[in-house]
Amino acid sequence: MVTLFPRRKRRSSLSRGRSRHPNPDQVVNRVGLSELTPDLPHFLGQAAYLQLSFFEGLSRAVTTAPSTASKEAVSRVAAIALGRHHELVAELEREGESPSEAMEPFVGPIDAFQLRTRGSDWFEALLGYYVASGILDDAFAGIAEGLSDDYAERIARLLSNEVAHDIVVAELRAAIDDNPRLASRLALYGRRLVGDVLLVARSALDLPKDTAPDDERLEPVLTELIAAHTRRMDDLGLTA
Repeated sequence: MVTLFPRRKRRSSLSRGRSRHPNPDQVVNRVGLSELTPDLPHFLGQAAYLQLSFFEGLSRAVTTAPSTASKEAVSRVAAIALGRHHELVAELEREGESPSEAMEPFVGPIDAFQLRTRGSDWFEALLGYYVASGILDDAFAGIAEGLSDDYAERIARLLSNEVAHDIVVAELRAAIDDNPRLASRLALYGRRLVGDVLLVARSALDLPKDTAPDDERLEPVLTELIAAHTRRMDDLGLTA
C-alpha cells in the first residue's frame, strides 16, 4: 500500500539554488508525492503563518469559553500553537530569511480560510481548530519528508505533540457528555470543514500549475489524511 508521503533517500542538505518545480509534462505519479515539497522558505512561511492563525483563533475562543477551567485549558492549546509559530520563525531566521516576508503570501488565503471556518459558537470554534490542526499537522509533517533529514525530523517532532489534541478532546467530550445534543451538530460541522481544510493541504504541495483539483493521482494523499481525521473524530465519539 502506498503511504501518504513515501519516504525516499533524502538530500544530505537542502539545495536552495535548484528549481524544484516538476516539469509540466511530467506525470505526477503516486509514489513520488514527496517530490512535491515546495522550497524551504515557502514551506516554513506557510507553516509559520498557519500556526499563528491557529493561535489567533484559539485566543478568541478563550474569551468565549463557558467556564474559567475551559479558558485555562484553551489558553494552553493557544500557547502550544504560538510556540510552534515561534519555532518555525526561528527556522526561517536561521536560513537568513525575513519571517514576515516569507509569511506574507499566505496571509490572505489563510485569513480567508479561518474566516470561513470560524464557527458560530465556542464549541464549533474548538472543533474547527481540532479538525484543521489535525489534518494540516499531518499534511505538513508529511510534506517535510521532502526536505533534508534534519528538517524532516525537526518538523515531525514539532507537529507531533499530542498535548493540544488531548486537551481539546477532553474539553469537547465533557461538553458533549453535558449536552448530548451537541454531538450531531458538531459531527455535521466537522464534515463541512473537511473540504476547506483539504484545500489548504493541497495548496502546500508544489504541484504543476495545470493539476486539476480532482486529479486522481493525488487520491492517496487525501485518503490517508481523511483516514487519520476519521480516527480523531472517533476519539470524540463523533462520525466523520
